Amino acid sequence: MMNKTPGTSRRPWGKGLLAGLLLAGALHLPASADSGTGANVRVAMFLDFGGTYKSVVPAVTLKAESAWGAGPGTAGDNWIQLSAGESARFSVSGYKVKVMESTDWNAIAAAIKKLQGTADKPVAILQKQSGGNRYLIYTGPYASAAEAQKAADRTASALSASLKGQKPSVRGVHYASAGNFASKAEAEAVRASLEVPNAEAFVVLTGPQQYSVWAGGAANEADLAELKGQLAQTAPQLSWTTANTSQPALLVHSDVTLNLAAPSPMEHFELSGTDAALRVWDAEDSLIQVVERSNRKYRGDFEISRYNGQLALVNEVPLEQYLYSVVAAEVPTSWPKESLKAQAVAARSYAMYNASSNRFKVAGLVDTTLSQVYNGAEKEADSVKQAVDSTAGEVLMANGKVIEGIFSSNSGGATADSSEVWNSIDPVFSYVQSKEDQAAQAGLKSWYYVILPNGKTGYVREDQVELTGASTAAGLKKLTAKTNSVMVRPLPLVQSGVDAVAAINAGDQAIVLDKQVESNAYAWIRGPFNSEQLEKALKGKTSTPVPSPITSLEVTQRGPSGRAIEVKANGQVIDVKYPDALRSALNGLPSTLFDIVPTGRYTVQGADGVAASKAVSDGTQILAASGSKNLSGGNLVVMDGKGAARVVDESRSFLFIGKGNGHGLGLSQWGAKGMADAGYDYRKILQHYYQNATIVKE
Repeated sequence: MMNKTPGTSRRPWGKGLLAGLLLAGALHLPASADSGTGANVRVAMFLDFGGTYKSVVPAVTLKAESAWGAGPGTAGDNWIQLSAGESARFSVSGYKVKVMESTDWNAIAAAIKKLQGTADKPVAILQKQSGGNRYLIYTGPYASAAEAQKAADRTASALSASLKGQKPSVRGVHYASAGNFASKAEAEAVRASLEVPNAEAFVVLTGPQQYSVWAGGAANEADLAELKGQLAQTAPQLSWTTANTSQPALLVHSDVTLNLAAPSPMEHFELSGTDAALRVWDAEDSLIQVVERSNRKYRGDFEISRYNGQLALVNEVPLEQYLYSVVAAEVPTSWPKESLKAQAVAARSYAMYNASSNRFKVAGLVDTTLSQVYNGAEKEADSVKQAVDSTAGEVLMANGKVIEGIFSSNSGGATADSSEVWNSIDPVFSYVQSKEDQAAQAGLKSWYYVILPNGKTGYVREDQVELTGASTAAGLKKLTAKTNSVMVRPLPLVQSGVDAVAAINAGDQAIVLDKQVESNAYAWIRGPFNSEQLEKALKGKTSTPVPSPITSLEVTQRGPSGRAIEVKANGQVIDVKYPDALRSALNGLPSTLFDIVPTGRYTVQGADGVAASKAVSDGTQILAASGSKNLSGGNLVVMDGKGAARVVDESRSFLFIGKGNGHGLGLSQWGAKGMADAGYDYRKILQHYYQNATIVKE
């Protein structure tokens, strides 16, 4: 279990801690909170918080621009001192698996490489023994001995050809201590002299310049008692006692995980101790690099601890400096300064609203869209710094309290009402028009929706084709490709990892059914999704299992802004926890402001004025120049009274056509940009998007 009490900082700005949960891509039910005035925020980068947030690594690699240190106490209590530019790795004790050991580096490197592609990420350490170098591979930590045993079985299977008779085994947190030593060298000499059956020995830091030697990693106290008996016989010259693993300690390793070409030892410190937390600090204004976070560099200090059996890494950083990174990550730094200032005030309000929530226990924030995007100091820009500094301390308040400055990318022309997202009413988040959201599609290319001679349909970008001037008998225009290998896409955008429908070459013709702007944050198309795809997406997200197969899907209720708040499949309500959850439930839609178009049905206006919905199948009667005949295979093109055409087929899939990106509550980032372009200042922008709120300097 982790120490839930935030650490203090040695920095002159360290007047207290501010923990905040910021909401961007995901939502929680609203709650009231008093304003906070702390100087720092705590942002978790690696943490196992169960189903809410899970980002784990077996160890983190840190490097600072200045001399840096670490210790489990207050700042200045340096157990570890490192030079500028020197790297070190850190992990936490717990249940692990000793996978294998070998004196052959090539065998170890091959096993590391194989395990890196599995769920059981390896850490390899070097131990110098009297007989030469010995390399050991571990995986973990794991939440329990049972989980570790499962991992031992998995690694045995993954490395079956490499183990050469070795059997992966569970290691725990019980150790025997050989006492204290005057120096690291003396402790290392004792460790190297020990040959411990079914266990390992390590040098351990128990305080500044205080060294011990521990043997074990026993999974339970019974195994430890047996080990101590063996040690009393094999090393009787040492006084063996049970190591006090409740107090902070650092097992010192020589890590060789990161360079598989040749062993490149790096210091590695494994944190032990009940509720222990290791604080890492550097010189003022220096940056600390986190290799496992894409080598990004961060302001502030770090805290390493254990939560849910896994390593937790938290960055403690001044609020205003945190905002330098957040604003730059959330919106383009080239946007108008008034929109950047509006974003800064909203983001600051996020943090201060959640000052006392500590939602993630060891931190109030994470560094992803579950809170706000936080990428450290490297993407900071002068334009953002000016926006943050010029609004320093300004927050949004209502009824004497800081509000949660919720925002989304694009509200699709109308912000969401809180009832459309949370199933509850908050007057601050009411539906308002946001026509400036259209700024998101300024300058984008248009795409033609076409049908090819072979009956396939898709989208081609306007600059890659040209109209021929010819039309079909129904008045639909024709086009031809300008060059070879023009991709026909399933949607009007290029999607990574999604194959093109077809390719057309210069001279090839197609019939134009429609034309529209490239899918963007303001207007988009997704799908078509068939029943199998929708059922898979909906699994586990509804209180009642959805019917199978899904033959009909329709929006049956909308909220004030037009967002879907109820959708039925085969007449049965898709009962998600709250309306905005429909986004993820329906295969990850950008917003809930959408219409559903069934690809297998079309509507016919009868002579009596009554509209009827028709399904396409073999035998559907169509009217041709030669008279009526049955449709047999292929697609049916239908046109409305305005000449707009679409294809109807037998796939019985569902196309989603919508607007907006995100939940739509509060500030629309693209809308703020559009308002700033139109000359509005940041105060007017914020007052438009947050109803009944005022801007106050705290």
